[in-house]
Amino acid sequence: MESRAKAFGHALHPMLIVFPLGLLATAVIFDIIYLFTDRQGLAMAAGYMIAAGIIGGLVAAVFGLIDYLAIPSGTRAKRIGALHGIGNVVIVGLFAISWFIRANTVAWEPNGAALFFSFAGAILALGTAWLGGELVERLAVGVDEGANLNAPNSMSGPARVRRAPG
Repeated sequence: MESRAKAFGHALHPMLIVFPLGLLATAVIFDIIYLFTDRQGLAMAAGYMIAAGIIGGLVAAVFGLIDYLAIPSGTRAKRIGALHGIGNVVIVGLFAISWFIRANTVAWEPNGAALFFSFAGAILALGTAWLGGELVERLAVGVDEGANLNAPNSMSGPARVRRAPG
Protein backbone atom coordinates (compact mmCIF):
# COMPACT_ATOMS: atom_id res chain seq x y z
CA MET A 1 0.00 0.00 0.00
CA GLU A 2 1.27 3.43 -0.85
CA SER A 3 1.48 6.24 1.67
CA ARG A 4 -1.69 8.32 2.02
CA ALA A 5 0.19 11.44 3.12
CA LYS A 6 2.56 12.61 0.37
CA ALA A 7 4.32 15.72 -0.85
CA PHE A 8 5.55 15.81 -4.44
CA GLY A 9 5.09 12.04 -4.71
CA HIS A 10 7.04 11.10 -1.57
CA ALA A 11 5.67 9.87 1.77
CA LEU A 12 5.79 12.58 4.45
CA HIS A 13 6.23 10.40 7.53
CA PRO A 14 9.66 8.98 6.57
CA MET A 15 10.82 12.47 5.60
CA LEU A 16 9.76 13.96 8.93
CA ILE A 17 11.06 11.33 11.35
CA VAL A 18 14.69 12.21 10.68
CA PHE A 19 14.26 15.48 12.58
CA PRO A 20 13.03 14.19 15.95
CA LEU A 21 15.25 11.12 15.73
CA GLY A 22 18.33 13.25 15.07
CA LEU A 23 17.47 15.88 17.66
CA LEU A 24 16.70 13.41 20.44
CA ALA A 25 19.76 11.28 19.68
CA THR A 26 21.99 14.37 19.64
CA ALA A 27 20.51 15.47 22.99
CA VAL A 28 21.59 12.13 24.47
CA ILE A 29 25.06 12.51 22.97
CA PHE A 30 25.31 16.02 24.44
CA ASP A 31 24.23 14.60 27.82
CA ILE A 32 27.00 12.02 27.66
CA ILE A 33 29.58 14.66 26.77
CA TYR A 34 28.18 16.87 29.56
CA LEU A 35 28.71 14.05 32.07
CA PHE A 36 32.40 13.99 31.17
CA THR A 37 33.01 17.73 30.76
CA ASP A 38 30.46 19.41 33.06
CA ARG A 39 29.95 22.15 30.45
CA GLN A 40 26.61 23.83 31.17
CA GLY A 41 26.09 24.86 27.56
CA LEU A 42 25.77 21.21 26.56
CA ALA A 43 23.07 20.61 29.16
CA MET A 44 21.11 23.62 27.96
CA ALA A 45 21.53 22.64 24.29
CA ALA A 46 20.28 19.13 25.10
CA GLY A 47 17.19 20.64 26.74
CA TYR A 48 16.38 22.71 23.67
CA MET A 49 17.02 19.75 21.36
CA ILE A 50 14.63 17.62 23.39
CA ALA A 51 11.93 20.30 23.11
CA ALA A 52 12.41 20.52 19.33
CA GLY A 53 12.53 16.71 19.05
CA ILE A 54 9.25 16.35 20.94
CA ILE A 55 7.53 18.85 18.66
CA GLY A 56 8.99 17.19 15.57
CA GLY A 57 7.96 13.76 16.85
CA LEU A 58 4.38 14.88 17.32
CA VAL A 59 4.26 16.34 13.80
CA ALA A 60 5.73 13.13 12.30
CA ALA A 61 3.23 11.07 14.32
CA VAL A 62 0.28 12.77 12.62
CA PHE A 63 1.45 11.57 9.20
CA GLY A 64 2.40 8.16 10.56
CA LEU A 65 -1.12 7.78 11.95
CA ILE A 66 -2.63 8.70 8.57
CA ASP A 67 -0.59 5.94 6.92
CA TYR A 68 -1.31 3.48 9.75
CA LEU A 69 -5.06 3.92 9.42
CA ALA A 70 -4.82 2.88 5.75
CA ILE A 71 -3.15 -0.48 6.55
CA PRO A 72 -5.67 -3.32 6.26
CA SER A 73 -6.73 -4.91 9.56
CA GLY A 74 -5.54 -8.40 10.42
CA THR A 75 -2.18 -8.03 8.67
CA ARG A 76 1.29 -8.34 10.14
CA ALA A 77 1.88 -4.79 8.94
CA LYS A 78 -1.02 -3.52 11.08
CA ARG A 79 0.42 -5.24 14.19
CA ILE A 80 3.94 -3.93 13.57
CA GLY A 81 2.58 -0.46 12.79
CA ALA A 82 0.73 -0.44 16.11
CA LEU A 83 3.88 -1.43 18.04
CA HIS A 84 5.91 1.15 16.12
CA GLY A 85 3.42 3.95 16.77
CA ILE A 86 2.75 3.14 20.43
CA GLY A 87 6.48 2.75 21.04
CA ASN A 88 7.16 6.16 19.51
CA VAL A 89 4.47 7.79 21.65
CA VAL A 90 6.18 6.26 24.70
CA ILE A 91 9.53 7.62 23.48
CA VAL A 92 8.13 11.13 23.15
CA GLY A 93 6.64 10.75 26.64
CA LEU A 94 9.97 9.64 28.12
CA PHE A 95 11.78 12.59 26.59
CA ALA A 96 8.98 14.93 27.70
CA ILE A 97 9.45 13.73 31.30
CA SER A 98 13.19 14.31 30.95
CA TRP A 99 12.53 17.80 29.60
CA PHE A 100 10.16 18.71 32.47
CA ILE A 101 12.72 17.53 35.02
CA ARG A 102 15.44 19.62 33.36
CA ALA A 103 13.19 22.67 33.06
CA ASN A 104 13.00 22.80 36.85
CA THR A 105 16.77 22.89 37.40
CA VAL A 106 19.38 25.61 37.18
CA ALA A 107 20.73 25.96 33.62
CA TRP A 108 18.81 22.86 32.45
CA GLU A 109 21.24 20.61 34.29
CA PRO A 110 20.06 17.00 33.96
CA ASN A 111 19.90 14.97 37.15
CA GLY A 112 19.91 11.17 37.28
CA ALA A 113 16.16 10.92 36.63
CA ALA A 114 16.31 13.21 33.58
CA LEU A 115 19.18 11.19 32.17
CA PHE A 116 17.39 7.91 32.87
CA PHE A 117 14.28 8.98 30.95
CA SER A 118 16.20 10.32 27.94
CA PHE A 119 18.54 7.31 27.78
CA ALA A 120 15.55 4.94 28.07
CA GLY A 121 13.86 6.84 25.24
CA ALA A 122 16.96 6.54 23.07
CA ILE A 123 17.25 2.79 23.69
CA LEU A 124 13.56 2.26 22.91
CA ALA A 125 13.99 4.35 19.74
CA LEU A 126 16.40 1.74 18.40
CA GLY A 127 13.62 -0.84 18.60
CA THR A 128 10.90 1.34 17.11
CA ALA A 129 13.26 2.43 14.32
CA TRP A 130 13.82 -1.24 13.50
CA LEU A 131 10.04 -1.75 13.42
CA GLY A 132 9.69 1.24 11.07
CA GLY A 133 12.37 -0.27 8.85
CA GLU A 134 10.51 -3.56 8.91
CA LEU A 135 7.37 -1.77 7.73
CA VAL A 136 9.10 0.02 4.85
CA GLU A 137 11.94 -2.30 3.85
CA ARG A 138 10.33 -5.68 4.43
CA LEU A 139 6.60 -5.12 4.08
CA ALA A 140 6.83 -2.17 1.62
CA VAL A 141 4.24 -0.19 3.59
CA GLY A 142 4.02 3.30 2.17
CA VAL A 143 6.11 2.27 -0.82
CA ASP A 144 4.33 -0.14 -3.13
CA GLU A 145 0.65 -0.67 -3.82
CA GLY A 146 1.46 -4.37 -4.22
CA ALA A 147 3.12 -4.57 -0.80
CA ASN A 148 3.26 -7.94 0.96
CA LEU A 149 1.62 -6.88 4.22
CA ASN A 150 2.11 -10.34 5.74
CA ALA A 151 5.76 -10.97 4.80
CA PRO A 152 7.67 -12.88 7.49
CA ASN A 153 10.15 -11.23 9.85
CA SER A 154 13.23 -9.81 8.11
CA MET A 155 15.47 -12.13 10.10
CA SER A 156 13.79 -15.18 8.57
CA GLY A 157 15.16 -14.76 5.03
CA PRO A 158 14.19 -12.93 1.85
CA ALA A 159 10.62 -11.71 1.35
CA ARG A 160 8.69 -12.00 -1.85
CA VAL A 161 7.11 -8.67 -2.67
CA ARG A 162 4.18 -8.65 -5.04
CA ARG A 163 4.45 -5.76 -7.46
CA ALA A 164 1.36 -3.93 -8.62
CA PRO A 165 0.66 -4.44 -12.32
CA GLY A 166 1.60 -1.67 -14.68
